[in-house]
Amino acid sequence: MTATKLTPAGVHTPGAAYSHAVETTGNVRWLHCAGQVGIAPDGTVRDGFTAQAEQAWSNVLAVLKAAGMGPENLVKITHLLVRPGDVAAYRPVVAKYLGDQRPASTMMVLQALARPEYLIEVEAIAAK
Repeated sequence: MTATKLTPAGVHTPGAAYSHAVETTGNVRWLHCAGQVGIAPDGTVRDGFTAQAEQAWSNVLAVLKAAGMGPENLVKITHLLVRPGDVAAYRPVVAKYLGDQRPASTMMVLQALARPEYLIEVEAIAAK
């Protein structure tokens, strides 16, 4: 599989850790990950935004690992937050877990997620 990250001329340079598009070619196996929230393996919801964001990303990486993949296989991420003020605190968490990977990315700030204690949810699509 080849994954080409695209930032075409005439479109602004991404202001964060993402690409405008990621094109995959070749024999590709796709993995569509359900949204991951800040729930620890013991079933508890982490306290506070950063702790939930880190747990959500730990969960995403665990799902990828179970499929024989890693962050380098991510092609699309959707970030769902419930508080606009958490966007700035979220960027370093994303950088920590993605490193220099730049999947296509969408961030939304919503009124609420499925449970009121959830502050973030991360969906991922990967290809290998």
